[in-house]
Amino acid sequence: MNYVLVFRPEVREELDEAYNWYQTQQAGLGDDFLDCVDEMLNRICKMPESYAVVYLDVRWAVVRRFPYAIYYRIVSSRVIVTAVFHSRRDPKSWQMRI
Repeated sequence: MNYVLVFRPEVREELDEAYNWYQTQQAGLGDDFLDCVDEMLNRICKMPESYAVVYLDVRWAVVRRFPYAIYYRIVSSRVIVTAVFHSRRDPKSWQMRI
């Protein structure tokens, strides 16, 4: 089954913030971050049910090389990304988006 990827509006802001922070740390590191996120999103779209449920019907997948996780729900033929979240942040803030 092919899944359509849908992003909540907050996800774009989270990605932009993380990208900018990594770019200020080292040139090109922000691009590496986005590549790793993109790689995980591709994996999620291929087999979304293979990742663990962490809250209600929300699943998560850890981004390789970076302390971020992608939180998403499967609704019909869509993968709805609710957050791309740093692992040290309070999970209650993404849980409120459900």
